[in-house]
Amino acid sequence: MDILQRNRKTVKLLKRLFIAISLSLIVCNNSFASLKTKKPTDFVNVFLGTSGDHGQISPSASYPFGMMSIGPITYPKTHTGYDFYAKEFLGFSHGRMEGVGCVGSGGNILIKPFSDNIYEKLIKVTEEGSPGFYQVGFKNGIKASFVVNNNLGVHQYFFPNGKKNLSIDLSSVLANGFHGEVHKIVGNQIEGSITSGTTCNAGKFKFYYSLKINGKVRWEELGNHKLVAHIESESNLVEVRIGISAVNTAYAKAQINTDSFISLKQATSDYWNQLLGKIEVRGDKERTKLFYSLLYRSLQSPFKISETDGAYRANDGTQQQSEQVYYNGWAIWDNYKTQLPLFSLAFPSFFGDFSRSIASLYKYGKKDYATQHEPSNTVRTEHAVVVILDAINKGYKLPLLDITKPLQDEIDKLDFKSPDKALESCYDIWAFSQILLKIGEKEKSAVYLKKALAYKEYWEKDFQDLSRNDLDAMSARGMYQGTVWQYRWLVPFDIEGLKQLAGGDMAFTNQLDQFFDNDYYNHANEPDIQAPYLYNATQEPWKSQDLIRKIAIDTMVQHYFNDNSRGVGSYIGHIYNNRPRAFLRTMDDDAGAMSSWFVLAGLGISPACIGEPVFYLHLPLFKSMRLKLKQNTYLDIKIKNYNKTDRYISAVIFNGKKLERNWLSYEELMSGGTLQFLSTSTPNKTWGIKNQWISKAGD
Repeated sequence: MDILQRNRKTVKLLKRLFIAISLSLIVCNNSFASLKTKKPTDFVNVFLGTSGDHGQISPSASYPFGMMSIGPITYPKTHTGYDFYAKEFLGFSHGRMEGVGCVGSGGNILIKPFSDNIYEKLIKVTEEGSPGFYQVGFKNGIKASFVVNNNLGVHQYFFPNGKKNLSIDLSSVLANGFHGEVHKIVGNQIEGSITSGTTCNAGKFKFYYSLKINGKVRWEELGNHKLVAHIESESNLVEVRIGISAVNTAYAKAQINTDSFISLKQATSDYWNQLLGKIEVRGDKERTKLFYSLLYRSLQSPFKISETDGAYRANDGTQQQSEQVYYNGWAIWDNYKTQLPLFSLAFPSFFGDFSRSIASLYKYGKKDYATQHEPSNTVRTEHAVVVILDAINKGYKLPLLDITKPLQDEIDKLDFKSPDKALESCYDIWAFSQILLKIGEKEKSAVYLKKALAYKEYWEKDFQDLSRNDLDAMSARGMYQGTVWQYRWLVPFDIEGLKQLAGGDMAFTNQLDQFFDNDYYNHANEPDIQAPYLYNATQEPWKSQDLIRKIAIDTMVQHYFNDNSRGVGSYIGHIYNNRPRAFLRTMDDDAGAMSSWFVLAGLGISPACIGEPVFYLHLPLFKSMRLKLKQNTYLDIKIKNYNKTDRYISAVIFNGKKLERNWLSYEELMSGGTLQFLSTSTPNKTWGIKNQWISKAGD
């Protein structure tokens, strides 16, 4: 072969190589661009956490913070009433408190389509869902589709064989107890009210509904609050529209409109995209899917209970009027450390409404769990006082003078019977002492601060001695769903004092090492969910950076489960997974608590102490993120030298200035700008140890 031939061959090879490289770059660029051009809802998997006790989540069609949701009930009826792997369906129900314990909650007005035989089984063959929409096809040819918009739900049933019937069970609930209903039938409509137990049967809630079926209907009353609608129509498609309200049937009826199914589906999808799009993510595609799926779960509750004209019902059942928007449906004990702080950053206008709504509970007879006259399903409200303080310190105005007396009544009745209750009660008392300062009650504040600092006596008695043999026993010494090891860190308002009790900074750090190195930490529940942040208050903040990333996306060992067991089939694997069996066994999402923890981990921002407007920094999970804080104000979060496997912070630059401290204030974050991280695969042990923020309650 002569030189000319060799040169020609080399040129051809170079051309092929250039084309191949160009094509690969195009593919890569298109793959990355797809993350930018797709809508957030395109990444949401509504089936995440929908199998068994791996999140207690359902794929119901829902609206952000809406009372109305429509979802399937499968056999057997457990948890949220649905299991992804179940084939037999019992029908479709309305309203669920997503991710909560006590074997699920909600599931009212069960509707089952059938042609000839009411007992005919509905066996699933196809299924799909997206935010605001759910659809399933059955072996007998019946298909069911649902969309939700505000407090309107629309059912569409396709019947292949002519006969069209719906069984309607007005007494349907999951596990929270049916207490009564009233209804009346007028033509093809039925309307009334239903009273059910709240989550864990602690109280009762009442809602009103109006249901309309297209076509001529012959009603058959079966007794026991059950009816059958025999529908006469030339079309094979039957549509049911149902509106609900916390106020009365007139408002429920007003929800029903004539907008097409497709237009309602689009409008709901647009709104979901509007809220999910408050956080823009660019980075790993699979991680992005997990992020948006969990952010979607964070936006399910609480529920908007006020009407457009300001009418709402308070938690004593009375009808009230206000220009402000009111919400109900709380799980504050579960999510005050994660979901509510997340909302204060990413959804500040909602957080303002939520905190006002929480404060208003005191005016109408707040209870720790639920009253007998709740306007919606709800769980529990312990630590509401901490949330109120958190809102005040973040600049939200609340009617403190109106609620000081009932707040004090609650504080004066707090429980100290078990070690965990003692620490939790002292946290609430500290928050109340700070609220008293806000309204100028300095002497009274000092009295309550002294009571809060009495946590030291309880801590020394039950949490100081690490030689006792029940430290890792679930519910030891009468504690709730946790161990001595897990609850001993629950003094977020006085970490400086806690460190001294532990024997000083070095001893405190060593005890944290012992806790995490031996896998005593339990991410299946909330008692110690703030513990991974605590290294930020030591001379080794890089350990928090490592832990948060490990819990979010790496392999974890978990010995503890929410059935109060330890060591029964210890879990080894990822805690957060984008699949039906999403979380480890018995781990509930707890009304967005656990999903919000991951979202905060993704952002690289974690609350230092609820009640104080301070956030610790750790390495985000994505190359870049953008929070829309308010009109024309953004916080851009970036990793300059992004590497998917890096886990530590090398340096931080905030708005052009190098940041040596490992925290930012709420005010700084909400002012917007650019928060830039430089990452590293090995710890930078000199970053974040200067000018540390460590909570100190006082002497």
